[in-house]
Amino acid sequence: MSIPERWQRLWRSTGRHVVGLMSGTSLDGIDAALVYLEGSGRNLHLTLEAFIHRPFPEALRTLLLRNSLPETSSVRELALLNARLAQLYAEAVEAVLEQAGRPREALDLVGVHGQTVHHIPESTECAGAAVTTTLQIGDPSVLANLLGVPVVGDFRQADMALGGQGAPLVPYFDYVYFTHPTETRGLLNIGGIANLTVLPADARPEDVRAFDTGPGNMLIDALAQRLFGTPYDPDGRYAAQGRPDESLLAELLYDPYFLKPPPKSTGREYFGEAFLAAFSEKAASMGVTDPHDQIATLTALTAASVYQAYARYVREIHPFDVLIVSGGGVHNRTLMALLERYFSPIPVRSVADYGLDPDAKEACCFAVLAHELLNGVPTNLPNVTGARRPTLLGKLCLPA
Repeated sequence: MSIPERWQRLWRSTGRHVVGLMSGTSLDGIDAALVYLEGSGRNLHLTLEAFIHRPFPEALRTLLLRNSLPETSSVRELALLNARLAQLYAEAVEAVLEQAGRPREALDLVGVHGQTVHHIPESTECAGAAVTTTLQIGDPSVLANLLGVPVVGDFRQADMALGGQGAPLVPYFDYVYFTHPTETRGLLNIGGIANLTVLPADARPEDVRAFDTGPGNMLIDALAQRLFGTPYDPDGRYAAQGRPDESLLAELLYDPYFLKPPPKSTGREYFGEAFLAAFSEKAASMGVTDPHDQIATLTALTAASVYQAYARYVREIHPFDVLIVSGGGVHNRTLMALLERYFSPIPVRSVADYGLDPDAKEACCFAVLAHELLNGVPTNLPNVTGARRPTLLGKLCLPA
């Protein structure tokens, strides 16, 4: 088969085997999901065939963290990481195919989010003109040529070119997978950052709303590393041994980001080291010195900021029938218990109750976005991101 015929067949196909790749702001590693996809939009059918998580080596995590901060980033290191991450993504694709027992030749497509190192959704002056931008590294062209498989990556820039925030992107997946004919659903993904999707009953794309509520696991993980020498709070056990300080929590909830109406998005550049340093200083000044109380307060901040966003910007128009949670935060029992308390009597459930691995959701999302690009379907939602119109997302990279 000639190369042009191969690509034509890829475009004409109604069903595709796609690997979705996600490495998030938690910097914990790469999620890879092999899925079989048929159809499009709300007629899309997804079968998850295999899922793996590959942790980042500590040296790589350190480099990524250093190069996510303007004060410490290096152009040389970013260039090196751009290629090194593509190598690691290729290894993750091979590993998930091996787990599924499928040869590489059976793979039609890869969708890769890339590693966000900086996100600037607000208009910022640059050389005499205002721009918004975002940077995800892990070059999709390198990945395509390492695998010999078409790759779609760099999903955010097209939306930002049209005045959007370029985030969040998961709401399209929420729309096609979770829309219910009679239930209004909230879809909460708790990764490094927490984002909330509002799905009215029997929603159309233009009915969907979503935004980043603020920190998810990012601040909890950073404080766990600092205070307890662990990269995260396992099961929320450290937070469970403390008590949130309500006065400190109330002050934290007055942060300008929480008071800003949607559309909005955020990342490590806001809820990173500087925010954690300010938190530690404020905690000390208010006498909150017990490490367990501190991590309990930050855990409560994630839950309370989600509920505050719902109460302030969503509840009056679209009261939830259920809140469905995914991402690494679903394993933090203390965080989940706080969400249940804040949202009561609204039930809080895991996406596992709906037949989807909570850790695999974001990787599945980028498989779907890649699949829909080849279907010619716009997957940004202007009412979510603030873009002027719908557009195709992602750059298609073809190997030789």
